[in-house]
Amino acid sequence: MLMYVYMGISMFFCGLIMFSLKRKHLLLMLLSMELMVLALFFIMFLYLGTLGNDYFFSMIFLTFSVCEGALGLSILVSMIRTHGNDYFQSFNLLW
Repeated sequence: MLMYVYMGISMFFCGLIMFSLKRKHLLLMLLSMELMVLALFFIMFLYLGTLGNDYFFSMIFLTFSVCEGALGLSILVSMIRTHGNDYFQSFNLLW
């Protein structure tokens, strides 16, 4: 059981490192954020399973993470349509 918790924590920190290293591309940042959300879901699922509680909260968390992913992809599509790519250096956010 403890091995799975360590695996979830290492998944979260791998996503955090990827988020900080790949900050030039929006798509890679979104993928690393989804990895962090998936790791949090995995840890929460293990925690709720250990306590013997209901898994209803994990379904709410999964619903919100899917909405977050859809919102991120819609922002990515709108940025690619207006600027042509997903580089942060190619457009000015103040305009």
